Amino acid sequence: MAISFKEAPWYIQALLFVALAVVLLAAGEYTPGSPVAQARTDLQQLRDQEAKLNQEVSGLQVYERRYTEFMLEMNALNKQLETLKTIVPEGKEADEFMRLLQGAASASGVSIRHLVAQAVVAREYHYEMPFQIEVDGPYFSIVDFFARLSRLSRIINVGDLTLSGVGGGKTKYPVRPSTTVAGTCTVTTFFTMPANVSTTPAAGVQPTSAVTTK
Repeated sequence: MAISFKEAPWYIQALLFVALAVVLLAAGEYTPGSPVAQARTDLQQLRDQEAKLNQEVSGLQVYERRYTEFMLEMNALNKQLETLKTIVPEGKEADEFMRLLQGAASASGVSIRHLVAQAVVAREYHYEMPFQIEVDGPYFSIVDFFARLSRLSRIINVGDLTLSGVGGGKTKYPVRPSTTVAGTCTVTTFFTMPANVSTTPAAGVQPTSAVTTK
């Protein structure tokens, strides 16, 4: 004898409702083309894209740290380059060099009587710019003058030094009573040329005019 659904016990009806809900839910989850299945696919794609983007961001963070390190190294190298340009400038800067000489002489109590720029000598990576100078003053002041030249920011070599005593008033220039030594020497400084300028030395570089102080 058949029993209708309405006549079935309530717990049977509840079980049937639960079973029907499970079937509908499974159909919505796994049936291709259903809204729920499409939403699950889209969500998975978004998760995959998120994971890929996270990997790319991690890689870019490494490059960001490297970029910061690179900029620090570049700043340090630029400071070193500026220091080197002070030691060996890109141009002659002869006027500045003569001011350095005169400053060292004044600080030491030495008189530079004569200064003649010699011919510039071209080397492979730099140029030599020699000057012949004539100085006089107390002996220890002369020593201090050369010591000061060695401590200047620009590289200076001193050569062909000749010193002689001053006595009997036989001097070319009026000197102070404390002056005991006079002499000549060649002071040489160096410079380079900018990278955008040809480093081929010009033929027949001539000495510049002499400077005499009294």
